[in-house]
Amino acid sequence: MVNDEDAGFTLPWGASGFFHRKDGPLPETDRRAFRTALHAAARAAGGKVGELEEQAYPRTFHTATVIVGTGQSVVLCHAHHPWIAFAQERREWYSEEFLAPPPWARTFADLGFDVLDRAQLTLPLPDVDTSVITKAEWRAVRSYGITTLGGVLFNAWD
Repeated sequence: MVNDEDAGFTLPWGASGFFHRKDGPLPETDRRAFRTALHAAARAAGGKVGELEEQAYPRTFHTATVIVGTGQSVVLCHAHHPWIAFAQERREWYSEEFLAPPPWARTFADLGFDVLDRAQLTLPLPDVDTSVITKAEWRAVRSYGITTLGGVLFNAWD
């Protein structure tokens, strides 16, 4: 979709993790701010932070867990934009495997992050303003069979 004012989400530059050197480096989500928010969220949940794995190429996101009792929540933080999402399990990439944010996710929003819900993340790409997506990014989208906003945001394309 190109520049649709009725789109449910507008992709900014760097959302897919692709970039060209001539365009300069991608923006970066403040890792320290993410860790701070993660620990605050875990406290709000009455739990603790489990594993934290920082983004590594080609993945576009950091992954962490918050452990509450005998359960855990997987927290995804986009490496280039301050977006938070939740998933059932750790994976290298996601398409539709997102969960609704738990009540304590509000802590991330209070600390400057945008918490994306399952409805947003599973938006079909025709409902997203993809006007900034380049031809190379569209090739990756088609090659990997990506059909949702979350698939574009939380990927490990090479």
